[in-house]
Amino acid sequence: MLFKSIRKKKTTKRAFDVAFSLVFLIFGSPLLLFLMILVKLSSRGPVFYGSVRAGLHGKKIVCLKFRTMVDGADSLLENLLQKDPLLKKEWEENYKLKRDPRITKIGSFLRKTSLDELPQFLNVLVGDLSLVGPRPISFAEADLFIRKEGGKIFSVRPGLTGLWQTSGRSNLSYEKRIELEKKYIEKQSFLFDLFLIFKTIPVMIFPKGAF
Repeated sequence: MLFKSIRKKKTTKRAFDVAFSLVFLIFGSPLLLFLMILVKLSSRGPVFYGSVRAGLHGKKIVCLKFRTMVDGADSLLENLLQKDPLLKKEWEENYKLKRDPRITKIGSFLRKTSLDELPQFLNVLVGDLSLVGPRPISFAEADLFIRKEGGKIFSVRPGLTGLWQTSGRSNLSYEKRIELEKKYIEKQSFLFDLFLIFKTIPVMIFPKGAF
């Protein structure tokens, strides 16, 4: 009975993911097209950026985003971290830079409002992501999560939104983020997912802690 209940919950969650993503991609296509044009006109480089992450069971996935940084940002990051010990320390602690010089002007707006992540509805549609779940982590972060929460993060699909994204985002410490991701995995349910989806809307309109 327990396994049947778990399987039913997973089936319901996946069905909702697919239906919601299809509806958004169809009716949100004018917005997506508009943002594609903005990104293309804002700076040289591709419209989309593929971010390699660890998915369900540690499987490699590529999360799509609108490009928010200058072209060649990955190699530029290596040079920045080599030249500036303080930036290197910040990156190693948070895997983010609060004042990242690689971000374009339109990219800054897209990040603050999380509009840069809208292409990830395609990731949800193909099953790499869920609408709600832990934030996708890089393989560089995986060891830290395994040490702190036993690798539970790999037992569920990463999410387009989740408890961390609606609870302060980058204003929170990395330790707090891990704690929130663990809390979501333990508490997850369809109603909790719906609550977090509705909570995401005002977070996008009135962004705090995003950079």
